[in-house]
Amino acid sequence: MRYPDFYDKAPVITLRDPLAGFLGATEDGLIEYRYIDAVKAAGHSCPTVASAWMMTLRALEALYPNDVAERGAVRAGFRQEATSGVTGVIANIVTFLTGATRDTGFKGLGGRFDRRNLLFFSEGVEGEIRFTRKDTGAAVDVAAHLELVPAEPRMRELMGASITGLASVEEQREFGRLWQERVRVILVDLATDPRLIDVRPVRAV
Repeated sequence: MRYPDFYDKAPVITLRDPLAGFLGATEDGLIEYRYIDAVKAAGHSCPTVASAWMMTLRALEALYPNDVAERGAVRAGFRQEATSGVTGVIANIVTFLTGATRDTGFKGLGGRFDRRNLLFFSEGVEGEIRFTRKDTGAAVDVAAHLELVPAEPRMRELMGASITGLASVEEQREFGRLWQERVRVILVDLATDPRLIDVRPVRAV
């Protein structure tokens, strides 16, 4: 399978999944996720998928500063409802990485490894998503600032022509290149820029 080279330069997310360890799926339950895995899960690559990747990464880094984040142990609450804008797309990536689901996830074994009731929408949070550790209650609000990565001016015209089938093969390829260039900037050029992903600790009430 061929894909843009920069996918391999995007930040890698490593998690420890106790269920994977318990069932012998991976040694010590460690699972390494690369951006291409998110592309496979979503079926495409776009700024929204990239922002979901980066928001989840930064939230987990903030919640587990001295340890590997635990998959299945984090609650995710979205400010918007599930069907609003691109919220559903982002939520799918969050679920893919953290294991958090509403009521369709794994039910657990002997009271352990339950992945249900960890994903919520229409929550009163300040950021786009609030990630909360189940064990400590520590929480952070995160939001992506994609206005830092504006689309190239030709994108609108090329997208319109591509969607309607009027674009030439060269124009279609150029549209795809420009589309993925925005993704590259998010995942590579601005990957360590604190302005891209706003992370704010939530004070305990």
